[in-house]
Amino acid sequence: MAHYIGPKARINRRLGVDVYDSSGASRAARLRPFKPGMHPWRRRKLTPYGQALIEKQALRHYYGMNERQLRRFFNKAKGMPGNNGANLLALCERRLDNIIWRAGFCNTRSQARQAVAHGHFLINGKRCKAPSAMLRAEDEVVVRDRENLKKIYAERIEANDRAVADFLAVQTDELKFKVLRLPDREDSTLPVDINQVVEFLTR
Repeated sequence: MAHYIGPKARINRRLGVDVYDSSGASRAARLRPFKPGMHPWRRRKLTPYGQALIEKQALRHYYGMNERQLRRFFNKAKGMPGNNGANLLALCERRLDNIIWRAGFCNTRSQARQAVAHGHFLINGKRCKAPSAMLRAEDEVVVRDRENLKKIYAERIEANDRAVADFLAVQTDELKFKVLRLPDREDSTLPVDINQVVEFLTR
């Protein structure tokens, strides 16, 4: 599945939030704290449509999805009981690459996506190369039994200073974690108005 590979700091500046959390992108956005473009201060006030588009793009870039994948997630969320926005955020949080990042095994979501694509992790003993794979409660994810991989992820976990998500139980000595429960809307760390995203996607 295609994903964004362009300048990440530009996206952060345009959206006004660090959806790409690499040190380089965050630093570049802080050095130029204004919208990209030739005349950033002459921009007109956003229309309701424009603001909803910003919120939708923030969600899409934050979880590393393209437009087609986001639509697929939204259609699935509409078929679930409850609030569509809360369901959409919960589905996004269940992505394998996101949960690996929330467990502290990678520094950024982009790094987690690449790790999954290279087959570094096993889900319930089976190798998975799909970053968008949806995890379920009681699923167990472990680093493959290779010496070089174990060394890499042991160093990343030791250097990680982020809090592990409440819905995960991490065993650092065995380089594995377990999904205790399905994440919900409150577990998302993205400051986005999900109601505007739902309104945009239902147009």
